[in-house]
Amino acid sequence: MHTPITVAIGCDEAAVAMKNELKTHMEAQGYDVVDFGVPEGDTSPYPDVAYPLAVAVKEEKVNLGILCCGTGIGMAITANKVKGIRAAQAHDTYSAERARKSNDAQILTIGARVVGLELAKNIVDAFLTSDFDSARSGSKVDRISHYDGLR
Repeated sequence: MHTPITVAIGCDEAAVAMKNELKTHMEAQGYDVVDFGVPEGDTSPYPDVAYPLAVAVKEEKVNLGILCCGTGIGMAITANKVKGIRAAQAHDTYSAERARKSNDAQILTIGARVVGLELAKNIVDAFLTSDFDSARSGSKVDRISHYDGLR
């Protein structure tokens, strides 16, 4: 069993089914999951979900975040607008693992129109069970933060 963490999850209308399945999957593993929406039938634009979720991660109201939309691209772009956030789009387990280990990404984005549901569960698992390797990548993430401070 992993150390209990709180994971925020959100989606747009293109990924409601995936979000709901991933939420159930994480809860079954003992994660506390905070749902940022959207509910079935809601057509809120993805930036209106991604931004508040990223702020919650930045403010440490949750430990990590998962965002799903059609491709994962728009969610990543929006979440990365929050200073200090590193959101990474991943459509395979290796990229999800490396996002955490090498880049200390706090948010994972997935495309529901790109990735099947079972693979998405594996991607989320890889992301949530990987830890940042500060010995190898700390100086690089510090440089990312340096450039983030120049905005």
